[in-house]
Amino acid sequence: MAEPIIQLSRLTKSYGHARGIVEVDLEISPGEVFGYLGPNGAGKSTTIRTMLDLLRPTSGSARLFGLDSHRESLAIRRRIGYVPGELSLYESLSGWDLVHYFGGLRGGVDDRRVRELADRLDCDLSRETQALSHGNRQKLALLQALMSDPEILVLDEPTNGLDPLTQQAFQSLIADSRRSGTTVFLSSHVMSEVERLCDRVAVIREGRLIALERVDALKARAVRRLEIRFAAPVPEAAFSRLPGVTDLVVDGPVLRCATTGSLDPLMKAANRFEIRDILASEPSLEEIVLAVYANGGTEGTLNHAA
Repeated sequence: MAEPIIQLSRLTKSYGHARGIVEVDLEISPGEVFGYLGPNGAGKSTTIRTMLDLLRPTSGSARLFGLDSHRESLAIRRRIGYVPGELSLYESLSGWDLVHYFGGLRGGVDDRRVRELADRLDCDLSRETQALSHGNRQKLALLQALMSDPEILVLDEPTNGLDPLTQQAFQSLIADSRRSGTTVFLSSHVMSEVERLCDRVAVIREGRLIALERVDALKARAVRRLEIRFAAPVPEAAFSRLPGVTDLVVDGPVLRCATTGSLDPLMKAANRFEIRDILASEPSLEEIVLAVYANGGTEGTLNHAA
């Protein structure tokens, strides 16, 4: 198994009475697209800033590429791309000036790559950044993070303020980065984006991790609501002891229940009778994360209301 490319060990940042993060443990594999979820104030940006040595940890440690994020921060920064949650740009520079300034810090930038990204993001590089809207400033931030083809992308709410077409372009660029082996650490409020892009997600609440799981496994643990309509009344006893089936109600030819895990036992039992229709309520990732919050991150089944 490959060594983790990002490793946080009991990473803690305390602001005194204000909330920070508490003993965050994470290991992220090379080439993984990792989602970091939680509402404003949960500790997402604090985790990222401490991980990148923009804030000094109160205790614990962060390692990227096996390097200590504080002692070897310069070597790390040469190999990453970063979009901060609170964007600050040099207002008097044009997009091209800004690109070449940041590119110069890395030893140069490939203008062909910059033009390709500008076309895909519909980013106007001729204007001064002070004249740009919030969405266009965000495009410029994404472009500078991607232009050097970094080994790790750290993105804090990267699509904030972007129009739907640019969000689609962003998702396509992240898919390209994944194929090239880039590791992506993505903090986002856009659940459809996380669900489409990420391999695993962590959920943070009040500075503490409360869930860490693969997206597909997290969804598999959630409760689905099913309604099966048969051609004729069916006996409740045929379904009453099936694994993963709860809240069973049989009303003549209509069966309603909640299920977790595999549907195979239920469908094998149902296929003994003539089925007219099946209605299923599949929870979204957003609903699952809200359920995690409601349960305080406890282990076990996550409920989804129909």
